[in-house]
Amino acid sequence: MYGIDILVKEHENILKFTRVLKKKCCDILDGQEINTAEFREYIEFGRNYADKHHHGKEEKVLFRVMLEQLGTIAEKLIQNGMLVEHDLGRFHMTELEHALNRYDENPSVMEKLNIISNAAGYANLLTRHIDKEDSVAYTYAERALDKKTLEYVNDETRKIEREAEENNVQSKYLHWLNQQVE
Repeated sequence: MYGIDILVKEHENILKFTRVLKKKCCDILDGQEINTAEFREYIEFGRNYADKHHHGKEEKVLFRVMLEQLGTIAEKLIQNGMLVEHDLGRFHMTELEHALNRYDENPSVMEKLNIISNAAGYANLLTRHIDKEDSVAYTYAERALDKKTLEYVNDETRKIEREAEENNVQSKYLHWLNQQVE
């Protein structure tokens, strides 16, 4: 299934990102100085690849049709689970950005703590969230949605992917990620 396969593949990339982010937090704990410009790149990746590109497909396509067609179980799973966690991830990114701004103005141990805790919190949230989506939400969708609906998910995902390719979203962020991993 194309649409869900793309989401799973993006999860692999996002998990690579969480490892980069957690390693950077550990480096700071080991005494490395905070490079706020580097953390702003992490925010850009989190907001534009993980959230806008990836979560956008989930929210606009897959989760929307699950909510429309699968009733109470999907409503609880999506609205009370997946979407709440998407919002929590956005909160971590906003708080990380605020902590970086405060750190740039006045470097302090408290802001260092806020940077590390929000970055690590975001990474940990995404790791758990991805496991739930891969093992519960996506498998439920594949099992419960009819063929016609799954084909609609595939078609809509193709459209979004084409538009993102035209805007170099995947190539830009995956190139950046590969540089971080090297």
